[in-house]
Amino acid sequence: MNASRQRTLGGGGHHVLDYLKRMQAENPAFFYAVQNDNDHSGGNIFWADATCRTNYSYFGDTVTFDTRYRTNRYRVPFASFTGLNHHGQPVLFGCALILNEPETLFIWLFQTWLHAMSGCQPVSITTDPDRLIQIAVAQVLPETRHRFCKWGIFRETQEKLAQIYQSHPTFETEFQKCINEPETIDEFESSWQSLLERYYVMDNEWLQSMYNARQQWVPVYMRDTFFGEFSITDRSGGHSFFDGYVNASTTIQMLIKQYEKALASWHEKEFKADYDTTNCTPFLKTPSPMEKQAANLYTRRVFMKFQEELVETLANSATKIDDAGAVTTYHVAKFGEDHKARTVSFNSIEMKASCSCQMFEYSGIICRHILAVFRAKNVLTLPSQYILKRWTRNAKTGPAADELASDMPNSDRESLTVRYNNLRQEAIKYVEEGAKSIHVYNVAMDALREAAKKVTAAKNQGSGGTDSSTFINGGSQDSRAAEGPQTPIHQSVDEKEKKIHEMTAELENINQRCEVYRANLLAVLRDMEEQKLKLSVKVQNARLSLKE
Repeated sequence: MNASRQRTLGGGGHHVLDYLKRMQAENPAFFYAVQNDNDHSGGNIFWADATCRTNYSYFGDTVTFDTRYRTNRYRVPFASFTGLNHHGQPVLFGCALILNEPETLFIWLFQTWLHAMSGCQPVSITTDPDRLIQIAVAQVLPETRHRFCKWGIFRETQEKLAQIYQSHPTFETEFQKCINEPETIDEFESSWQSLLERYYVMDNEWLQSMYNARQQWVPVYMRDTFFGEFSITDRSGGHSFFDGYVNASTTIQMLIKQYEKALASWHEKEFKADYDTTNCTPFLKTPSPMEKQAANLYTRRVFMKFQEELVETLANSATKIDDAGAVTTYHVAKFGEDHKARTVSFNSIEMKASCSCQMFEYSGIICRHILAVFRAKNVLTLPSQYILKRWTRNAKTGPAADELASDMPNSDRESLTVRYNNLRQEAIKYVEEGAKSIHVYNVAMDALREAAKKVTAAKNQGSGGTDSSTFINGGSQDSRAAEGPQTPIHQSVDEKEKKIHEMTAELENINQRCEVYRANLLAVLRDMEEQKLKLSVKVQNARLSLKE
């Protein structure tokens, strides 16, 4: 990054750092660090709140490191570590503000991030095809499979080959088909060669460099590793956690506000997905016990993907081609599509199967080909090894949250993040009980309305103060960045005014969060009203059918 960009940011780094200090004072599980900076105004900054760290313990198997905001098109050189939760939604694992770029930047950033995530390396990571990032991943995450972002390469190819894209409108579609559609390496090689010859780009340096790196971004080479995507054309890697919140006009002064908006929005979407999973019974399309089992285990979105695969087994036949003791090999193909047959090996003793499509390895969802073999072998329920906990309703249960809480002083365990998670879990239980009968529903609605009034009254009184602990569990490389100066006993008028300003900003921050919680409660109320209406319609229809 050039020096002019650093000057453009001005004192914005202080604005972010002040926010991080406040957040860590409120919750000791909040982690931040600053790289090589004496006055804490121009050093690179990394941070991850308690929710990021807890979510990583549940969903840290696959990670995307997004550096798109680092380009000169954006005013804020911002980067993020993200993953996918049990609904397939983006989930945040940490953020960075990149104010300068020494050779060691990404090594420091990955080491710091890994430290914040308790040293647990992910199975896979997706990044832009940057040389320094590649070096850092190899050094810091040697056990992690490194993939270049396919959608980033598509965007860069459009820029590098702008003239070809203009003169040949069909090139973009053909190029993406060449990458996405091949099911074998031989198919890809043939398709690639054909594309180069058809558009006379055999000597293009950019395409040659991308071909040389094909094993790090072309899907057919990556299918043996978990990336959490439900299909080859899944655009999970093409979207950012901060899409719609950080753009070319976002300044560093606006960044924290937009950051908090993105967090609140994705929290609300996850809450809605949790509610839908718990309260909306999926429609079963087969009499299979396996489908019913999956409906009770998986989240709603993941179940729909599994159901799609299960229904497809009705059109796919499994033909035995080899039988070697406990291991039987099958060809599985759709009627009339023998040329697309997949090979499945099934071990009847261990109840294990592997398919040449490698969908389970890539996405964690079992494929139609293995399910067709299960149907032929009369396997009625999913073997436990084919149920990834990270895709289930109970993905966020376990010791991770308890371990994180045990690292904090008792007085700090009721921090903002912990309070938010506790309230959310209690609300879901409350909704489940409240929807069981009309009488209980009416009682629950009255109680929620009364609770909403009390929350509003408490908010207006400004009673939701923050914790005052300055316990440091992460901190910057210079401890002063985490601790900050102590407030003197005798304060000047200017100091008092500054303190009042800080407290006013803090109160505004708390009020904004209360509004988010209030919106979540109102969303629950609206959903319950909709459920009541649907139930009333069903009762009316039942009465009409009885009269007929």
